[in-house]
Amino acid sequence: MAETKHKQSSLIVVLTALFAVLCGLYLFIGGVWLITLGGSWYYPIAGLVMSGVAWLLWRGKQAALWLYAALLLATMLWSIWEVGFDFWALTPRCDILVFFGIWLILPFVWRKLPVISRPALPSMMVTLIITAGILGWAIFNDPQEINGTLKTDAAAATTAAPAIPDGDWPAYGRNQEGQRYSPLKQINADNVHQLKEAWSFQTGDVKMPNDPGEITNEVTPIKVGDTLYLCSAHQRLFALDAATGKEKWHFDPQLNTNPSFQHVTCRGVSYHEARAETASPDVVADCPRRIILPVNDGRLFALNADNGKLCETFANKGILNLQTNQPVTTPGMYEPTSPPIVTDKVIVIAGAVTDNYSTREPSGVIRGFDVNTGDLLWAFDPGAKDPNAIPADEHHFTLNSPNSWAPAAYDAKLDLVYLPMGVSTPDIWGGNRTPEQERYASSILALNASTGKLAWSYQTVHHDLWDMDMPSQPTLADITDKNGNVVPVIYAPAKTGNIFVLDRRDGKLVVPAPEKPVPQGPAKGDRLSPTQPFSDLSFRPTKDLSGADMWGATMFDQLVCRVMFHQMRYEGIFTPPSEQGTLVFPGNL
Repeated sequence: MAETKHKQSSLIVVLTALFAVLCGLYLFIGGVWLITLGGSWYYPIAGLVMSGVAWLLWRGKQAALWLYAALLLATMLWSIWEVGFDFWALTPRCDILVFFGIWLILPFVWRKLPVISRPALPSMMVTLIITAGILGWAIFNDPQEINGTLKTDAAAATTAAPAIPDGDWPAYGRNQEGQRYSPLKQINADNVHQLKEAWSFQTGDVKMPNDPGEITNEVTPIKVGDTLYLCSAHQRLFALDAATGKEKWHFDPQLNTNPSFQHVTCRGVSYHEARAETASPDVVADCPRRIILPVNDGRLFALNADNGKLCETFANKGILNLQTNQPVTTPGMYEPTSPPIVTDKVIVIAGAVTDNYSTREPSGVIRGFDVNTGDLLWAFDPGAKDPNAIPADEHHFTLNSPNSWAPAAYDAKLDLVYLPMGVSTPDIWGGNRTPEQERYASSILALNASTGKLAWSYQTVHHDLWDMDMPSQPTLADITDKNGNVVPVIYAPAKTGNIFVLDRRDGKLVVPAPEKPVPQGPAKGDRLSPTQPFSDLSFRPTKDLSGADMWGATMFDQLVCRVMFHQMRYEGIFTPPSEQGTLVFPGNL
């Protein structure tokens, strides 16, 4: 009986030593590979030490505890040197080591080691306590959190936008300037924690058999008076009582999807009130208040905001076909996913196109339609030699023109609409792009909303090979410069982390964005811009990535990530795509 118990106990030590030697071999072999790529020396050294621990355990010596305690303590010091007291960076460097250290001090393990050095067990326990203390302190002291201050007058920057009732939110960004600011004050920082759910509403929208993989509910509802208007992913439009959440009416455009669709997405709808001075009596009588609904198959609906009925005087009995004159009309290749800009005269709409499917894709043309009748007033085709040319019936807009998929902003006083622009397909290779396709790609485009004529454009990435297009609605505001002059500006956030601040009258920079050299060496057949603009106002990372920034849940997969990092091409932001594989940071998503 005693002999059987001894054999079982010895087996525990053997298995423990086996685990340690496997860990040691993994760290040593992987670590040597990492060194050949220019990475950290920690891993092969840790592998050798771990192998030494395994040897001592195999021989039944408590010196294994001393050596392991030294490894754990050294690992913590090395980790702090690499990443500071960042809990989520420290943890994967030591979590397996901590758990294995706890295993070593369990009675049925250490008692089977000859008592050569009495302090070995306490030293191991002290090391574990120190490690736990460091991790405990780090979890409550996040070095990534930077607390700033905001002066009370900092929110005073506004535009002379039309007055909106305090309780309304009639556009995607509340107003078409994209300011996203509500003057309501009942809810504040002191009582927001007391909020409770007042009501909920289920759209009933579910993924259909023919839907693509990407189904996203991205809607920002609008509110006008006592009614909330929102669309589901499949563009079903709902009008709800804002106080109770009860449905007033709904409209289903009968979207027929198939797997070729890249998106099934509706970010929101637009609102318009017909006025007698700008609309005929029959238009005012038909739809005095209307909701403009874009649909992913290339249709645009105008509906009576009071009852959900189609506006008969708009386009073809309330339905506008946006596929007209498109060079490719396959459903889902061109998808208006964002709410259009609506002025007193014009609906300005652009749309998404399927990314990286073909170089013969629909045009990213931007169009202005009469807000009352749906008649085409103007077009701006960013990839055409003459962007304002409207094709005859037998001709089409330009294939694969850069598009604008995110919501736009509008200055009613200047009558300018500001569109965040995308890039031609394919995103990461531009050897065949024409000068016209390059001209407005990844830019802020300012067009006259009534005529579609170009006012100005500013390119945020030259010859964009990273899909760093403009991903969100710009914001318009009037600010006071250091000389006391009021300057109407546009804030344009980019995927690169830059926030470009320009005078929205002429597109001139208000905050400097100097051109700086960027990495060179394009892929075969491509080319690069020698410089890119870097705004002085930015959320860009303050330093380039290094092997120390690679993350894994444990030291083992973190080692793999370090190897992968050093195998790829990476020279900081704007490292060009390459045959060996390029790490893009900040990422385009």
